[in-house]
Amino acid sequence: MDINYKISQCDNSSSWLFLIHGLFGSADNLAIIKRHFEKQYNIVSIDLPDHGESKWTNGFDVTNAANAINDIVETLSLSSVAILGHSLGGKVAMQFALNYPEKVSHLVVADIAPVAYNHRHYSIFNGLNAVPLDDIQGRKDAETAMSEFIEEPGVRQFLLKSLYKTDEGKWSWRFNLAGLIESYPHIVDWQQTSKQFNGPTLFIKGGNSDYITADHKAAIGIYFPNAKAHIIEGVGHWLHAEKPAAFNAIVERMLQKN
Repeated sequence: MDINYKISQCDNSSSWLFLIHGLFGSADNLAIIKRHFEKQYNIVSIDLPDHGESKWTNGFDVTNAANAINDIVETLSLSSVAILGHSLGGKVAMQFALNYPEKVSHLVVADIAPVAYNHRHYSIFNGLNAVPLDDIQGRKDAETAMSEFIEEPGVRQFLLKSLYKTDEGKWSWRFNLAGLIESYPHIVDWQQTSKQFNGPTLFIKGGNSDYITADHKAAIGIYFPNAKAHIIEGVGHWLHAEKPAAFNAIVERMLQKN
């Protein structure tokens, strides 16, 4: 599978760090992390399938996305990489580590667990579908349309980053909205497996977020026996954007472990 990625190369002797964004995002969403680590690591910032500048598919699939990550690893002829994923990107990162454990030196999962989730994006779907792309004059019109369904200004601004004008002058979303809505039951699911990843693993939870709960500890231990956990207090699901210095420091300590 062809997916878009950008390389920020430090030097040939440095280790590699792959960054994977969440649902409705793009590679640029983790730019705060990239900027912090690009002087120490060779960074690969990835657009998941159906997001950013990657090709749209017939249906988003976590396993296929993990295989696409492996294609990048193979293309770059890398023996092992550290991988960090947020939300949906964390699911893809976990799947990659389970399927290709020998290729992962460190796994960092930001605010997601290896479990099936209930539908929690109704308001976002409704808000995005409420934007009349053929009629709006700009992002302000789009935000006004979304605000009826999406209360949080930060979430609206996050989504608006993916609104752009085509060469024909039409407004469009960079992500495959219809396809992602159709694939949503799979996106929130988790495919159970007997595979394990025994390498260094860190789950980072936002203190105000319910994406990782105490009930998820058992599932995490089944798939990632050596997993550690860290809670960043006072932040929600977008923990890396809300407290970037704290988030990056935690990741940095993790990546220094053998």
